[in-house]
Amino acid sequence: MDGNRGSGRSTSTHRHDDHHHEHHQGGRRRLRHLLTPHRHDAGDKVDAAMEASRDGMRTLWISLAVLGATAAAQAVIVVLSGSVALLGDTVHNTADALTSVPLGIAFVLGRRAPNRRYTYGYGRAEDLAGVLIVLVIAASAALAAWAAVDRLLHPREVTHLWAVCAAALTGFAGNEWVARLRIRTGRRIGSAALVADGLHARTDGFTSLAVLLGAAGAAAGLRAADPVVGLLITLAILLVLKDAAREVYHRLMDCVDPALVDTAEHALREVPGVLGVGQLRMRWIGHALRAEADIVVGPHLTVVQAHGLALAAEHALIRAIPRMTAATVHTDHPALADHLAA
Repeated sequence: MDGNRGSGRSTSTHRHDDHHHEHHQGGRRRLRHLLTPHRHDAGDKVDAAMEASRDGMRTLWISLAVLGATAAAQAVIVVLSGSVALLGDTVHNTADALTSVPLGIAFVLGRRAPNRRYTYGYGRAEDLAGVLIVLVIAASAALAAWAAVDRLLHPREVTHLWAVCAAALTGFAGNEWVARLRIRTGRRIGSAALVADGLHARTDGFTSLAVLLGAAGAAAGLRAADPVVGLLITLAILLVLKDAAREVYHRLMDCVDPALVDTAEHALREVPGVLGVGQLRMRWIGHALRAEADIVVGPHLTVVQAHGLALAAEHALIRAIPRMTAATVHTDHPALADHLAA
């Protein structure tokens, strides 16, 4: 509680895995629990967070296997054909498969319990993994561009065109399947990094189809067609880089959807006994949401009553906002709220 808010103000801050301990600390706290029982909801949220991590890990391992197999098959065709467009696609698919590694590490770290040094836990590791993914995308774009420019300067005939076409179709199918899996899982568990990785894979799928254009041009005797398509693939990589970087930047800057804030405010106002809502802050930590809110309550409530009302407000937030696992609710009486607003 801030010093300038000490008068007439009650604070309720909850770590959900501490409720059982608190229930044994005196008659007043037992009365608080009777006023607003809350252990069951907390356990559900903790279980949901763990299930989200398991879903994320499962998705990453499947992605690594599918894209790894796709890239390996394409690499064989690159050696046989000498297609620089297919090389760029293979490099990008390889990088996309390898991004599963830092994300997997982040999901494992995110399961670690908070401690006195990392009091919010290790969920931010997921956002750091998102930064690494952006860097990998940028590096793959640079490599694809270099290979394409080098082939323009040093033309070479592309062979085994039928195999190049088959590899392109394989790349599209593998990437699109992985993209749908990653995006669906990422949105369900609230992982911006996993969604960004899914968008990355989706663009890879369309760049795989672009390899067909290079093969068609080579079949028509146009040597420049293959490296030109390689440059187009580089451009596509840069576009997905922009989208992924924006997604990760928003998460690092604690950006949330304004619609979530509106929903949270509405949920707080609907709690019986809440006279108004003051400051409301929300932030993502990994794929879980946390909130801090100020509510205005009646000036004649006892400490226990105000505390119970804060608990009810906290539960309203958790029920109303998907993937919210914790909230801190402060109570103000009307006179203090008006003073702070002024």
